[in-house]
Amino acid sequence: MTRKVTPKLYLSILATGLMAFCGVLIETAMNVTFPTLMRQFNVDTGTIQWLTTGYLLIVAIIVPISGFLKRHFTTKQLFLTASAFFILGLALCSVANSFAILLVGRLIQGCGTGIALPLMFNIILEQAPLEKIGFLMGIGTLVTAIAPALGPTYGGVLVDINWHLIFIFLLFVMIAALIMGLFSIQQISETVHLHLDFLSWLFIAIFFATAILGLNSIEHQPGRALIFAVIAILSLGAYTMRSLHVKEPLINLRLFKNLPFDLHMTTFLIIQIVNVGFAFVLPNYLQLVNHTSSLTAGLLLLPGAALGACMAPMSGKLYDKLGPGRPIFIGLCLQLIGIVWLLLEALTAAPVIVLIGYAFIMLGTGFSMGNIMTSGQAQLHQEQTTDGNAIFNTLQQFAGALGTAVVSLIMALAQAGSTSAHNTAIGSQHAFGFLLLLTLVGDVAIFFGLRRRRGETTGK
Repeated sequence: MTRKVTPKLYLSILATGLMAFCGVLIETAMNVTFPTLMRQFNVDTGTIQWLTTGYLLIVAIIVPISGFLKRHFTTKQLFLTASAFFILGLALCSVANSFAILLVGRLIQGCGTGIALPLMFNIILEQAPLEKIGFLMGIGTLVTAIAPALGPTYGGVLVDINWHLIFIFLLFVMIAALIMGLFSIQQISETVHLHLDFLSWLFIAIFFATAILGLNSIEHQPGRALIFAVIAILSLGAYTMRSLHVKEPLINLRLFKNLPFDLHMTTFLIIQIVNVGFAFVLPNYLQLVNHTSSLTAGLLLLPGAALGACMAPMSGKLYDKLGPGRPIFIGLCLQLIGIVWLLLEALTAAPVIVLIGYAFIMLGTGFSMGNIMTSGQAQLHQEQTTDGNAIFNTLQQFAGALGTAVVSLIMALAQAGSTSAHNTAIGSQHAFGFLLLLTLVGDVAIFFGLRRRRGETTGK
């Protein structure tokens, strides 16, 4: 079939993109609701954070089987299944009157997001003309890069009215996406009857779950954290051994023999950790240090999110014209400026300082993140792109959960049981320093990744 841009292609990307956007948006929208929900349900911070951590774990467990699902089922079947999970989860959360019901709703939403996230990128990589892939991947990556930044604004606006509205409004968006997808999603490739390797899936699930549980246990239960770490390492080793001896591994680890792909992946995941880290720290900083309301905190982060949203498709066009090097390095420089700015001002940063610093970070994300993923996928052969997409999406979700866990741990250790303005400012500065070091590692990785890029130079 000839690849060409059609209204149905755009609508199918929009439909799957809206679903993925809603899923990622709620991740950080929930952060600003935690104080309210803790009071309403009489639970502590360690319990309430499972609304996000549990959700991310479900997503990270579902995404690894996306390659199997794509080959075994039609795109429309997967879209309808994801829609059903998501709408059911949103409906439960919209009427939840207990923490248990709210948590169940969030976990069901995680199943929908886990199926939906890879769908959008699979449609782009499989159906879009080669000369448009950079632009469309920029739009696609915009969904997962910008949604975490918009979340605090969205949640902050609605939590002061009624937190149930966070889910009710998205319910209408999901119904619109469902109607759009029903009429636009087309099947290009033939399905193949495959058997799911449940044992491999179990090993992956155990690894992700114990890795996150271990990080969440370090502060108060270091002994338990060590046990979780050992289980995580053993399960990862077990999956690695098994994946090398099965014909169709869930996550094709052989792709990691491709060094340029590895270097692109490293930087991509670091940017995800940085995005999620700042989306977690800054709303807390603005509320606890600057004493702003949750609404004001959300609105202060909105300009940065909007700038990043505008830059993502534009940088995709630059990729199509100039190659990956220039837009990626422009983005990384902007991101560095923002992080260093916030690090230096962390102890006394006024709200306007936070706004400017975050704007630079999100501008950098818009320029670089989608292009890094596109360039990384370009290191693979065509028949490997589905596996590559599964790896990107799986590890992106894991990186999101990892970033939240690590940054919250850094904050908690600095606060030392007190959420005073001074302790929160110190914790934020430590978190910014950690994120700066990670960013520098990512910058070095992508520099060498682009130098080794298959058949191209760094400039293009």
